[in-house]
Amino acid sequence: MHRPLTAALLAFALAAGAAAPARAGLFDKNPDQVAQDAVTKDLRAVTLWVDASWGFRNQGAANALSRAHQAFVSRGYDVVSVEPYIENGDLQGFFVTYQKPRG
Repeated sequence: MHRPLTAALLAFALAAGAAAPARAGLFDKNPDQVAQDAVTKDLRAVTLWVDASWGFRNQGAANALSRAHQAFVSRGYDVVSVEPYIENGDLQGFFVTYQKPRG
Protein backbone atom coordinates (compact mmCIF):
# COMPACT_ATOMS: atom_id res chain seq x y z
CA MET A 1 0.00 0.00 0.00
CA HIS A 2 2.56 2.63 1.16
CA ARG A 3 5.65 0.63 0.27
CA PRO A 4 7.77 3.59 -0.95
CA LEU A 5 7.07 5.51 2.27
CA THR A 6 7.70 2.45 4.44
CA ALA A 7 10.93 1.67 2.60
CA ALA A 8 12.09 5.27 2.95
CA LEU A 9 11.24 5.28 6.66
CA LEU A 10 13.11 2.02 7.19
CA ALA A 11 16.13 3.34 5.29
CA PHE A 12 16.06 6.52 7.37
CA ALA A 13 15.85 4.57 10.62
CA LEU A 14 18.76 2.34 9.62
CA ALA A 15 20.85 5.32 8.50
CA ALA A 16 20.08 7.19 11.71
CA GLY A 17 21.09 4.15 13.71
CA ALA A 18 24.37 3.90 11.84
CA ALA A 19 25.05 7.62 12.23
CA ALA A 20 24.20 7.69 15.94
CA PRO A 21 25.08 4.32 17.50
CA ALA A 22 24.11 5.52 20.99
CA ARG A 23 20.52 5.89 19.83
CA ALA A 24 20.36 2.63 17.87
CA GLY A 25 19.88 0.80 21.17
CA LEU A 26 16.50 2.46 21.65
CA PHE A 27 14.95 -0.20 19.42
CA ASP A 28 15.81 -2.95 21.92
CA LYS A 29 14.38 -1.35 25.07
CA ASN A 30 10.87 -1.30 26.44
CA PRO A 31 8.82 1.82 25.64
CA ASP A 32 8.87 3.10 29.22
CA GLN A 33 12.69 3.03 29.28
CA VAL A 34 12.90 4.66 25.84
CA ALA A 35 10.54 7.44 26.99
CA GLN A 36 12.59 8.00 30.15
CA ASP A 37 15.82 8.08 28.11
CA ALA A 38 14.24 10.63 25.76
CA VAL A 39 13.37 12.88 28.71
CA THR A 40 16.83 12.46 30.26
CA LYS A 41 18.55 13.31 26.96
CA ASP A 42 16.04 16.11 26.25
CA LEU A 43 15.19 14.67 22.82
CA ARG A 44 12.61 16.68 20.86
CA ALA A 45 11.54 13.64 18.82
CA VAL A 46 11.95 9.88 19.07
CA THR A 47 11.14 7.06 16.66
CA LEU A 48 10.82 3.63 18.15
CA TRP A 49 10.08 0.16 16.83
CA VAL A 50 7.06 -1.65 18.24
CA ASP A 51 7.34 -5.33 17.37
CA ALA A 52 4.27 -7.25 16.27
CA SER A 53 5.94 -10.41 15.04
CA TRP A 54 5.22 -12.65 18.03
CA GLY A 55 2.14 -13.84 19.86
CA PHE A 56 -1.35 -12.81 18.80
CA ARG A 57 -0.53 -10.03 16.34
CA ASN A 58 -3.76 -8.07 16.54
CA GLN A 59 -4.09 -8.00 20.32
CA GLY A 60 -0.34 -8.05 21.02
CA ALA A 61 0.39 -5.19 18.61
CA ALA A 62 -2.49 -3.10 19.94
CA ASN A 63 -1.34 -3.63 23.53
CA ALA A 64 2.27 -2.81 22.65
CA LEU A 65 1.21 0.39 20.87
CA SER A 66 -0.96 1.36 23.84
CA ARG A 67 1.96 0.85 26.25
CA ALA A 68 4.27 2.93 24.07
CA HIS A 69 1.71 5.72 23.71
CA GLN A 70 1.06 5.76 27.44
CA ALA A 71 4.80 5.91 28.25
CA PHE A 72 5.42 8.87 25.95
CA VAL A 73 2.20 10.82 26.48
CA SER A 74 2.70 10.68 30.26
CA ARG A 75 6.09 12.39 29.70
CA GLY A 76 4.70 15.18 27.52
CA TYR A 77 5.23 13.76 24.02
CA ASP A 78 2.63 13.67 21.24
CA VAL A 79 2.18 10.88 18.70
CA VAL A 80 3.33 12.19 15.31
CA SER A 81 3.04 9.06 13.19
CA VAL A 82 2.49 5.33 13.31
CA GLU A 83 3.78 3.52 10.23
CA PRO A 84 3.16 -0.22 9.90
CA TYR A 85 5.95 -2.32 8.44
CA ILE A 86 4.62 -5.22 6.38
CA GLU A 87 6.91 -7.85 4.89
CA ASN A 88 5.62 -10.51 2.50
CA GLY A 89 2.06 -9.63 3.47
CA ASP A 90 2.71 -10.09 7.22
CA LEU A 91 2.63 -7.32 9.79
CA GLN A 92 6.06 -7.18 11.43
CA GLY A 93 5.60 -4.10 13.59
CA PHE A 94 5.35 -0.33 13.62
CA PHE A 95 7.69 2.62 13.50
CA VAL A 96 6.19 5.11 15.94
CA THR A 97 7.38 8.71 16.15
CA TYR A 98 6.75 10.92 19.16
CA GLN A 99 7.52 14.61 19.45
CA LYS A 100 7.63 17.02 22.35
CA PRO A 101 5.60 20.17 21.56
CA ARG A 102 7.48 23.46 21.47
CA GLY A 103 6.98 25.90 24.25
